[in-house]
Amino acid sequence: MEKYLFRQMPRGYAGGWYAPIDEPVLGGLYGTCFDVEVAKEDDTYRMWFSWRPTRLIGHTTSKDGIHWEMPSVVLASVPGSDWEGYEVNRPTLVKRNGLYHMWYTGQTVSSEFTKASSSIGYATSVDGLNWERRPEPVMRPEYPWEKYALMCPFVLWDEENSIYRMWYSGGEQYEPDAIGYATSKDGIHWDRLENPIFVSRADSYWQCKKVTAPFVLEVDGGYVMYYIGFDGSGHSAVGAVCSEDGISGWTEHPDNPLIAGKDGSWDHNGICKVSIIEEESGGCKLWYNGCNRQREEIGILLKDEHHTMWGVKGAPEVEKQREPIEYQGPVEKKMWL
Repeated sequence: MEKYLFRQMPRGYAGGWYAPIDEPVLGGLYGTCFDVEVAKEDDTYRMWFSWRPTRLIGHTTSKDGIHWEMPSVVLASVPGSDWEGYEVNRPTLVKRNGLYHMWYTGQTVSSEFTKASSSIGYATSVDGLNWERRPEPVMRPEYPWEKYALMCPFVLWDEENSIYRMWYSGGEQYEPDAIGYATSKDGIHWDRLENPIFVSRADSYWQCKKVTAPFVLEVDGGYVMYYIGFDGSGHSAVGAVCSEDGISGWTEHPDNPLIAGKDGSWDHNGICKVSIIEEESGGCKLWYNGCNRQREEIGILLKDEHHTMWGVKGAPEVEKQREPIEYQGPVEKKMWL
């Protein structure tokens, strides 16, 4: 019998984040839009996102991060492919030496003889719109904890060590279970750790079931990782942890979860993958996909300061915005209210 922690998920935003508008910035007539990657080039924001109606990756631009142009298709699934024949989604990008590198999730569906699966693909482009993809995935599920699905890659280029660093999710096909780590010299051949570097916590009600979809910021003294946590009822929220090496010794933000949706709002039923830009002028923008029972769309949050480490020697103290909720103990999943 599965048992999960029974506590009411906090509502709204913490950690300095606030919503400039009370509605999504992308979705609506475009249908389900989710799991975005946003980059800023000169004075233009570029968004690559998962576009569910046609099961492909879309692209759009904006001058302010709020008002977006009509999207276009930049990468579609490949009919007949044994790893990306059903859907492509969840992109992450690095631009180096004038070339865009994109890693993404390719997915299949169950058949009479095979289980549904997810793998990580790779493509390059000179403009971010027209892509040349590798015919085979660069990573498939391999270790026991990865089960049938690798998805939600996030990649940084480590200039000092001349390597790509990837944080990714593995496990179940519908929302993976844990976060893994890999490195590569060329973005194609990856060396991954045998075990996940970040897992769910039975003693933490909002992330007691699954953790997934990492987004990592390199900050002074270490790394800050945002991620999705799932509670025992399947509701999701976003939290943050920091680490000196980006692999181990993770310290939770004292106000986790930081982004949990608002009652009665368009994002009240769940918060998913984020993409963050720290502006040169100061402050941050964060895009995320939120959902209710009808649709899933993209929203935006703002923060007035850049990120710093917390909970380590010499780090500034983080002001707590939420009062702790008394622990009420584990209950059967069917008893969730």
